[in-house]
Amino acid sequence: MKLLSLIAATLAATAPLQAADFALHDGDTVAFLGDSITAARGYTKIVEHYTLMRFPDRRVRFINAGQGGDTAHGCLERLERDVFSKGATVLTVAFGINDIGWGTKADDAHRQLYLDGIREIIGRSRKRGIRVFICSPAITAEAPDTAEKGYLQGMVDEGMALARSLGAGSIDLTRGMREIQRRVVAANEGEKDPKKQTRLHVEDGVHLNDLGQLAMGYSLLRGLGAPAEVSSVTIDAAALHTEAADNCTVSRLTRLSDGLAFVRHDRGLPLNLGIFGALNHRWIPIPETLNEYRLRVTGLPPGEYEIRAEGRLLGKYAADRLARGENIASATSNGWEPGGPWDAQSDAVRELVDARDRAWGGEHFRLQFNRDNPASTAIERQARAADAALVALARSTAKPYPYRFEIRKAPATAAPAR
Repeated sequence: MKLLSLIAATLAATAPLQAADFALHDGDTVAFLGDSITAARGYTKIVEHYTLMRFPDRRVRFINAGQGGDTAHGCLERLERDVFSKGATVLTVAFGINDIGWGTKADDAHRQLYLDGIREIIGRSRKRGIRVFICSPAITAEAPDTAEKGYLQGMVDEGMALARSLGAGSIDLTRGMREIQRRVVAANEGEKDPKKQTRLHVEDGVHLNDLGQLAMGYSLLRGLGAPAEVSSVTIDAAALHTEAADNCTVSRLTRLSDGLAFVRHDRGLPLNLGIFGALNHRWIPIPETLNEYRLRVTGLPPGEYEIRAEGRLLGKYAADRLARGENIASATSNGWEPGGPWDAQSDAVRELVDARDRAWGGEHFRLQFNRDNPASTAIERQARAADAALVALARSTAKPYPYRFEIRKAPATAAPAR
């Protein structure tokens, strides 16, 4: 009963916050502290990309403080160098797997060392006014039902409970990712060819592949209170009236001979992940839980209608379908190209986030192994300037602008020749 109560309390405490409570605020510097899974710089980029798109007016900096092989206790010697000296105001902490030596040191002594490390991270951080979120680690490839009852899960549940008792936040990444893992496992049961089965890990069953990193980024965003709704518009075509506009404005609503047109200006934009990004929605429900960019039009005469945004065709929709409302975040009439301008903006921002990450990675490596270069000081100064320039460029690229929408009756399709 004690374990069940602990699990229930953990789930309640890690439920997504309300939209207004997204944990990353204007002016924040976010440090991701962890082991090699954090150092791989995958899930951290998802959080950065999302924040740029959804909250383009919030100036948030991101720092990767991952180190391969590290533990909650071992990281204490580098907190000042990798977190505090960088001006962090928010700290996410994801340890656990190395703390028990990949299972070879799953004993009370190492459990206590982990808990002592968590306590010390929180104590030192809170003295500096840093908001801390203690996270459970990424899932391993262990069977979900077995892992749920395993030593690691019990240990990190204690760590999250300790965090809350000390006034810090907690995010259960493990169970968030495990929901996705269960979908993958169920699908793989119907696929006999191992080469065609979906995986979240590389061969060692611990480190994450790209899909696994996306699952972790998604779970962290949910734990940080990322809102599901980007924006939504409801228009009554018969009355030519805007019934609702949430997180956006609608202007210049006009009737056309075969439909209507209007201008939509959003406060933030959807997170789109490239041409093949939608393939991952089978496993990770981004559209329903992070990417609600909705359009609803009532009062249209029956028939098929084309939706265009800034001249780009998003697709064809029946009038009754538009009356129910559509999520057009990833809508496109050509699967090889982005749909609306927001889709292209997100694709471009993703490239810029990757570019910043690679530039940071190069400088991080140089500082570790080539700091004695006579030009080191000048290079470091240039690296900081390049980083700031890439961040500014990404913010400018992500910024919404007014999009002109047209909803017109689709041309009749010619009947096939007999």
